Amino acid sequence: MAVRDRQTGIFRTKSVEQSIADTDEPDTRLRKDLGTWDLIVFGVAVVVGAGIFTLAASTAGDVAGPSVSLAFVLAAIACGLAALCYAEFASTVPVAGSAYTFSYATFGEFVAWIIGWDLVLEFAVGSSVVAKGWSEYLATVFAQFGLQVRTSIPLGPLTMDWGALLLVVVLATLLVLGTKLSSRVSLVFTTIKVAIVLLVIVVGLLYVNPANYSPFIPPPATGGEAEGGITQSLLSLFGGEGGSVYGIYGLLAAASLVFFAFIGFDVVATTAEETRNPQKSLPRGILGSLVIVTVLYVGVSLVLTGMVPYTELQTAEDGTGATLATAFASLGVDWAATVIAIGALVGLTTVVMVLMLGQIRVLFAMSRDGLLPRGLSRTGERGTPARATLLVGVVVALVATFFPAGDLEQMVNIGTLFAFVLVSVGVVVLRRTRPDLPRAFRTPLVPLVPVLAVLACLWLMLNLSVETWLRFVIWMVVGVVVYFAYGRHHSRLGARIGRGEQG
Repeated sequence: MAVRDRQTGIFRTKSVEQSIADTDEPDTRLRKDLGTWDLIVFGVAVVVGAGIFTLAASTAGDVAGPSVSLAFVLAAIACGLAALCYAEFASTVPVAGSAYTFSYATFGEFVAWIIGWDLVLEFAVGSSVVAKGWSEYLATVFAQFGLQVRTSIPLGPLTMDWGALLLVVVLATLLVLGTKLSSRVSLVFTTIKVAIVLLVIVVGLLYVNPANYSPFIPPPATGGEAEGGITQSLLSLFGGEGGSVYGIYGLLAAASLVFFAFIGFDVVATTAEETRNPQKSLPRGILGSLVIVTVLYVGVSLVLTGMVPYTELQTAEDGTGATLATAFASLGVDWAATVIAIGALVGLTTVVMVLMLGQIRVLFAMSRDGLLPRGLSRTGERGTPARATLLVGVVVALVATFFPAGDLEQMVNIGTLFAFVLVSVGVVVLRRTRPDLPRAFRTPLVPLVPVLAVLACLWLMLNLSVETWLRFVIWMVVGVVVYFAYGRHHSRLGARIGRGEQG
């Protein structure tokens, strides 16, 4: 009876076999164009963005000091543990949708919807925030060449960011034309930005002063410098501390902040259905891209904090945050500002494109299952979900064009970490419920690695601000309402079970 309740209620599960069978439906079939190298390029393309040029500097100055490099390592470890779980799932269930699809096979429809709704938050908000950052760097690049061009235009009570709008329109067009074309464009841009990052590291090494690494973990800030109330991390609030700036709590908070720089490697899993040999290519793409970007991030942060004292990287009184260019400019290396601005502009282009790709594939998977309107899963002659792409393009364009970015970065962080937790737990569940499934890649030391992944992600979540948690809860409540108002009644799995077919 318990099993039957599970199959007919909101926790009804969709079998792995049914998920794979659905990929052969003629009207919703995706083209298998991607190989291992394409996946690694996508992973590096989405992760190496403005974070490497701005986030390391601002976090070092305002939160962690020289220990920001250690914060990157801690964040990378958490991502690595989750990546091992993603690799097993993606190779076992090579279907579009990433954590949404994995959750449908393990926890059931309601949890799958929740994680799908959560991924909407991660990818849509993430691409909108990064698109606005791209627009700001576009103005900076113009200024480097002596052109004072504003990318934002006041329109009464609103401000129109035409730079962000232009970027989203161009990238949405590329994604409609095909995933393989998008991969080729991404390869060119990724090669350029990685070359710029390596150049920055090599040149920066010439200016490193070992004395700047001391103290590696600055003493905790007190008084006005310490953030308190709902702006401090949840962990420091529970610990009875006055804030989470510098000190151990600052280091831990920094790990949660720089985690934003790693967001996106899970996008590789959303392309599972378009990969020629997913059993081998997906694990290599996920883990390979993560290793590459971790080396780049740690290298940049070590060079940055060795070039200048961390106090010179603090946010100015007018709110201007430090960037990698700040360190070079303070040492008189002004040409680096132009190189860094161009590198950030190129880097952000691929970040927005791959985040939009991930959002489209999640939306595609949810609509194919009937939890969202089925029309969004229709694929055209090019084998891409054009309707879903256009919808995502319009939504991202509106948010990026007319809404301020604000503190949305942390919203993206908490959404991603929540997805990581469910995927990690799901590996253990699927090992127990379906031990018969062929697994081309197996997460080592199960259940130890998944448990460590869950603990690491929960720890990072606790280091996010209280207000971020409040916004996240509100977003999840809205998602629950949408599911019970629409998704539950239009579920294809529910209809199959109602007709007595196997789910």
